[in-house]
Amino acid sequence: MMSLLPTRFLNPKHLLWASIAVAIITIALKTLAWYVTDSVGLLSDAMESFVNLASAIFALMMVTIAQRPADQEHPYGHHKAEYFSSGFEGVLIVGVAMGIIWAAASRLFEPQPLQQLGWGLALSVLSSALNGLLAWVMFSAAKAHRSIALEADAKHLVTDVWTSVGVVVGLIGVALTGWLWLDAAAAIGVALNILWEGTHLMWRSSQGLMDEAVEPEVLADIHRALAEFDQQTIRFDHVMTRRSGQRRFVDLHMHMPANWTLGQAAGVRTKVEQGLMRAVPGLRATIQLLPSDVEAHFDDAQDAL
Repeated sequence: MMSLLPTRFLNPKHLLWASIAVAIITIALKTLAWYVTDSVGLLSDAMESFVNLASAIFALMMVTIAQRPADQEHPYGHHKAEYFSSGFEGVLIVGVAMGIIWAAASRLFEPQPLQQLGWGLALSVLSSALNGLLAWVMFSAAKAHRSIALEADAKHLVTDVWTSVGVVVGLIGVALTGWLWLDAAAAIGVALNILWEGTHLMWRSSQGLMDEAVEPEVLADIHRALAEFDQQTIRFDHVMTRRSGQRRFVDLHMHMPANWTLGQAAGVRTKVEQGLMRAVPGLRATIQLLPSDVEAHFDDAQDAL
C-alpha cells in the first residue's frame, strides 16, 4: 500500500495538514446535509467532524513537538508528546458522544419530519469517502513512522466513516418505513460506537505514558537478534523494553568471561547493538557489561528470564 504513494505524502505533518483540510470540508458538507434535512443523525455526524478538526490541529502540534531533538531538559527526546495527542482526542470523542446522546434522546420520543433526504444522503456519502481515503493513507504512514498520533487520527477518521454509515442506514430506514424515530436511534447507536473508540484511545495513551513494553512481535525480533550472539562464553539476561512514541528502547545485561579485556567486551557489545538495530530499526539499546560469575539484582524476577 505504501509503495503506491510518494514518500513525501506519508510525512506525518503533511498528512495532519491534509486531515485539517478534510475536516473543514466535511464540516461544511455535513452541516449543509443537516441544514437541508433537519436530521439529528446528520447533526451528530457534523458534530463529530468538529472533533476531527480539533484533534488534527492538536495532533499536528504534538507531532511537531515530538520531532524536536533531545535537549538538556529532555535528554531522551520529546517522543511521548504523541501520547498527549491520542489522549486528548479520546477525551474529545467521549465528550461528543455524550452530546450526541443528549441531542438524540429528545428526538427519540418526539420525532421530527425530515426534508430532502436525497441531498443529505449524497453529501454524507461524499464526506465519508474523503475521510475513508485519508484514513487509508494515514494508517500506512502510522505504521511506517510508528506514530500513535497518526494512528489515533486515522482510527478517528474510520470511526467517522462508520458514524456516517450508521446515519445513512438510519435515514434510508426512515425513507423506507416512515418511522421517524429511526433517525434518533441511529444517532444514539453512532454515539455509543464513538464512545467506545474514545475510551480505547484514552487507554492506549495512558499505557504509553506509563512506559508500556514493546509489542510482542518486536520483543520476539529482539530475542532472535540476541540468540545469534548467545553462546557458552556470552549470555544475556534482565531484558527489559519500553515504548516512547516512535522510539523503542531495550535495557539488558551481557555476561562474559571475567578475563576479557575492556576492548574485547566493547567490541562484542558494539556488534550486539548493531544486530539489535538491524532487527528493530530505530531501537535504542543500553547494554550493561558484567562478568559471567556476577549477577545483578538477585531478587529481580527478570534475571530468571
